[in-house]
Amino acid sequence: MPQPESWRGLRKFLANESLVDVLRLIRSENVGPVTFFNLVRQFGAAKTALDAIPDLAQRGGKRAPVLCYTAKDAEREIEATEKLGARMVRFGEEEYPPLLTQIYDPPPILTVLGFPHVWQKRRTLAIVGSRNASANGYQIAKKLALDAGSRDIAVVSGLARGIDTAAHAGSLASGTVAVMASGINHVYPPENKALYDSITAQGAVVTEQPLGMAPHARSFPGRNRIISGMSQGVVVVEASLKSGSLITARFALDQDREVFAVPGSPMDPRCKGTNGLIKQGATVCESIEDVMAVLGNSMPLFMGEKDGAAYETREPSLPLESELTEARKLVHSKLGYSPVSVDTLLTQCQLTSNLLSLVLLELELAGRLTRHTGHKVSLKAEEAELLA
Repeated sequence: MPQPESWRGLRKFLANESLVDVLRLIRSENVGPVTFFNLVRQFGAAKTALDAIPDLAQRGGKRAPVLCYTAKDAEREIEATEKLGARMVRFGEEEYPPLLTQIYDPPPILTVLGFPHVWQKRRTLAIVGSRNASANGYQIAKKLALDAGSRDIAVVSGLARGIDTAAHAGSLASGTVAVMASGINHVYPPENKALYDSITAQGAVVTEQPLGMAPHARSFPGRNRIISGMSQGVVVVEASLKSGSLITARFALDQDREVFAVPGSPMDPRCKGTNGLIKQGATVCESIEDVMAVLGNSMPLFMGEKDGAAYETREPSLPLESELTEARKLVHSKLGYSPVSVDTLLTQCQLTSNLLSLVLLELELAGRLTRHTGHKVSLKAEEAELLA
């Protein structure tokens, strides 16, 4: 799902915001990318939003004090990142991946180690697949990456074992980007440390995770949305029916990206997912020519796009408490454990988008709401049980 038009004016504004304030906001408790942007839109600036968080969380039902990232925490992380030779790139800065600004939930900050020019003014293609790759799958992924590089296409992947490793190896010389599910200084898997070093010397490694953060299960889907979001298309080489690569493909569809799948033997469990993607409409990919036939040779449209109207800071315009009280009742009555789209809530509750956004912010900052792909939300399981 493309990013709402109303967010796009934030690019230039956030590029000039204090890095400390932006980092503090995104690292604060229960603040994810969508919430970050909604807070800035609602309150006008990162610092103003930080000041508002405790009250919002309390109104959403949080009893314990909300944990906000301190200025000292942010300064320490920035300093330690720079000591590694990496830097933090804010949404809207020139070095920020341009295609990533088009998705619904872009990272407000990316930590980058290496050379951002790898993705600047170039086409980008993600190649992902099974960690337990077959010998043939590995060779196919490596050849696709090599051929993509020969056409001046940068390859994006996830630094995982198997297909990801092959994709990076095939595109080292021409330009490759590794998206990590951990902090920039925490290499995972450990056996890819040499590959990581080669990528940082010739390409780029990026992450939205805090410095020193070990990978955990919930960070991999977030990494996958960045892989697809940075790319014009996603090629899945091998994937079982439970492969994380299928999550990347779903993100790609949600982000209006092209999905390609390499067909495989129906006898191989590693090909069940890719063959399934083809049945669902993914483009069959047997060589880079199949990719080029869809993406073509022209540069993406975003290269010539303008930001439109400039974003201006403003005083927060909050609804009356009586309006909020009524809105909370309506929204709470419609929410449950099953995800529902925000657009559906907007229609059924007959609220303004500003009022609905504020109620959802309260719930999320209180730790009671989960956001899902496809612009959907749900109450957390324990909250939904209380309503049963």
